[in-house]
Amino acid sequence: MNQLQLKHMLETFLLEDLGDGDLTSDAIFPVEQRGRGVFLAKEVGVISGLQVIEAVYHLLDPKMEIIRYFADGETVTPGDVVAEVFGPVRYILTGERLVLNLLQRMSGIATMTRRCIEMLADPTIHICDTRKTAPGLRMLDKYAVVTGGGKNHRIGLYDGVMVKDNHIAYAGSITKAVQAVRERLGHMVKVEVETETKGEVLEAVSAGADVIMFDNRRPEEIKEFVKLVPDHIITEASGGITLANLASYRGTGVDYISLGFLTHSVKALDISLQVNEGEKK
Repeated sequence: MNQLQLKHMLETFLLEDLGDGDLTSDAIFPVEQRGRGVFLAKEVGVISGLQVIEAVYHLLDPKMEIIRYFADGETVTPGDVVAEVFGPVRYILTGERLVLNLLQRMSGIATMTRRCIEMLADPTIHICDTRKTAPGLRMLDKYAVVTGGGKNHRIGLYDGVMVKDNHIAYAGSITKAVQAVRERLGHMVKVEVETETKGEVLEAVSAGADVIMFDNRRPEEIKEFVKLVPDHIITEASGGITLANLASYRGTGVDYISLGFLTHSVKALDISLQVNEGEKK
């Protein structure tokens, strides 16, 4: 994770929540009053985002101490102490909501990613994400997918070409769209083409695509389409794939399955902060 970008993001998030100050905590607790906060898992899941705890609290007070008891990607169970924080009570409480918002969301994404991998139960197929992330949280969302065992698709519009149906419609054909891209971009940029029919798959192969996506295709269709694609071209399935039907894509021969719901329909993992008064012994 890019630490400079993380710091910038968290500064923005803290300013959104903190404004001119924490009216409640600042009024009740003098800065010298110290305490201990315990981040506690309340359900089974894959933890992700632990470095966010340290990053948030060190922005509030660089002297605060954070102890992690798990690593990102590990499984937690109800009652597990995930991490502890020691320092001024006012800062523990000021940072609580932001830390929990991010930690719960990231752990929810990691947990769902792991669940999908286990449900698919096909080590030859990688589960990956999409650009359907919360605005402003893409780096964290995609990091969470990786900690859950998944792979990242392109990060944004800038790091990979994806020729979709609307690009093809405006360009006139898959061939014309890919040719235009190849004429303008260098050899380091991969080109993916979205397809829906056998004819489009064959045209994408002929046009020199690096990756071919089968969009909204049934498992039996994908099995047939994969046979049309040379081994040097990566294949991907996307669209219409849910938790309920994911297992049916086992053994289709596709290289990747991209799932938007990993990040656009997040169920937060239940994690709480328990605070105990008094200095660390």
